[in-house]
Amino acid sequence: MKILFVCTANICRSFMAERIFIKKLRENNRKDVEVASASLSNIEKLSADSKVVDLLEKKGFNGLGHKPRPLTADMIAEADKILVMEQQQRETIIERYEDATGKTFLLKPFSVGCTQLDSDDMNDIKDPYHLSNYHYRLCFAEIYLAVQGLIKCM
Repeated sequence: MKILFVCTANICRSFMAERIFIKKLRENNRKDVEVASASLSNIEKLSADSKVVDLLEKKGFNGLGHKPRPLTADMIAEADKILVMEQQQRETIIERYEDATGKTFLLKPFSVGCTQLDSDDMNDIKDPYHLSNYHYRLCFAEIYLAVQGLIKCM
């Protein structure tokens, strides 16, 4: 199975989700799942947000060595499940890539179970970029809980 996390720039949320998911897969001895992350924007010259790297390291996750990469049609085709942080991102992906329909989901609802709830702003994981440390910690907590739920659903 191939899981792909996507957000706007691949420097905060999807990167964080990928790193949390990788460690949780190892803890659950899951070797049957591949994971990657990507951005909706083509901004490869950016690097991982240093606040995210620091937060991941403090929480016991590997935050080093990430390089953002743009989403491609090949990534969409290869992914079994695409997880996004906001409803608008889901809509954008489905508009751009017809074969993403039926396999693109919001990540946050997995924190409460395996059934996807109706989409609304309450199911978005907000971007903490350039906000306070509180917003980064909140984002981490939402992603962490959703990843734990996702693993239980697999």
